[in-house]
Amino acid sequence: MKHTIYLLAITVLLFTGCKQETKNNMDSNMNHEAHQVEQTNESANKKPLSPHTSAMAMIGAAHIHIDYSSPGVRGRVIFGGLVGYDNVWQAGAHKATWIETNKALVIAGNTLPAGKYGIFTIPSKGDWTVMINKKWDQHGKDEYDQNDDVIRFSTSPNISENIQEHLEYKVSKTDETKGNISLAWEKLTINIPFEVVE
Repeated sequence: MKHTIYLLAITVLLFTGCKQETKNNMDSNMNHEAHQVEQTNESANKKPLSPHTSAMAMIGAAHIHIDYSSPGVRGRVIFGGLVGYDNVWQAGAHKATWIETNKALVIAGNTLPAGKYGIFTIPSKGDWTVMINKKWDQHGKDEYDQNDDVIRFSTSPNISENIQEHLEYKVSKTDETKGNISLAWEKLTINIPFEVVE
């Protein structure tokens, strides 16, 4: 009889211990899951410093789409500082900015065939150089090659006293088959007029 009571007591103790360990594991897993959810929520609440965005418009029969990451000024000197003069810049943050058009466009007297292209610039104290390059899927300017430029031209920037905090592209209609692509950031705007080839 004592032997049976002894076995019964051991069984109860083991069973109770297993239940407690299972509960502790469940609590630990729940805390881990709650922590993961908390971390995910924290990440979701943090806005990216250079959000990914786009600009697009229909001009005549052309659908023009520009895809880019939009860095902020955040109190910095941008042109001649963060973006050095006389160096190739991917005209955005992270990956190269790209443009896609379903119709040919005439830009600075040159025809840009329908397709997808990278946009690069060389900022300067005077006129800027704008390059539209056939390699659109590039990380930054690392793979930029002048030999892949489809169009290359100069443009004079407009300077303003007002600060444009985040880099912004716009595609605007100026006539039935004419438009303008603008790049504005910090105190500077460049304009790229174009005409749709019907």
